[in-house]
Amino acid sequence: MKKVLKNVGFVFLLLKMCIVFGQETSAQKRIVIDVGHGGNDSGAIGINGIQEKDVVLNIANAILKLNNESDIPLDIYLTRYSDTLISLSDRTKLAKVLKADIFLSLHCNHSSNPNARGIEVYVSKKQSAYSKESIWLAFQLQDELNKKLGFESRGVKFANFQVLRETIAYCSSVLLELGFLSNGDEATYYEKSESFEVLALPILERLIKNINSYERVGD
Repeated sequence: MKKVLKNVGFVFLLLKMCIVFGQETSAQKRIVIDVGHGGNDSGAIGINGIQEKDVVLNIANAILKLNNESDIPLDIYLTRYSDTLISLSDRTKLAKVLKADIFLSLHCNHSSNPNARGIEVYVSKKQSAYSKESIWLAFQLQDELNKKLGFESRGVKFANFQVLRETIAYCSSVLLELGFLSNGDEATYYEKSESFEVLALPILERLIKNINSYERVGD
């Protein structure tokens, strides 16, 4: 996947070296990673038959694995750990109950245009005390995936997605669209098992950096 993924071996080693820095305060913060779709809701289906629900679960599990291997892991929870369907309202309730500092929803894109490609990052149209922090995190995630893995950036956008709308009042809230399964290159990329950990690394690194510079509103 020459257009999307840079030298995998070098990028992976470089990012793994970076992941140990700046984690002194990270253990006190909490992140909920929302794993999109699941169960009878497959989400987008790639031109090669791969399903969005499986791709995002693999990415989330890779983030957990790398986090657990770090010296000072973040406090991360997933909205689902297996191929099950969780309602949107239950996903957002989990973030509220756990008093999450960050809510990150993982998805993949699809388009009738087979040439559509790249990363989209969404934040809530609804405004709150966490809006600026959400926008900042969105831009940083987009930049991290573009510079370190070569994914094209399609911009940070505002949307009224339920998971964003119902979490923005309590924490920073971002939704990631991690490439187009309708694009030949990006769908093929997700056929490779090593791709999930390579993609997970810059996401986790950005979460670590963000958490360590984050002060909860009202603290």
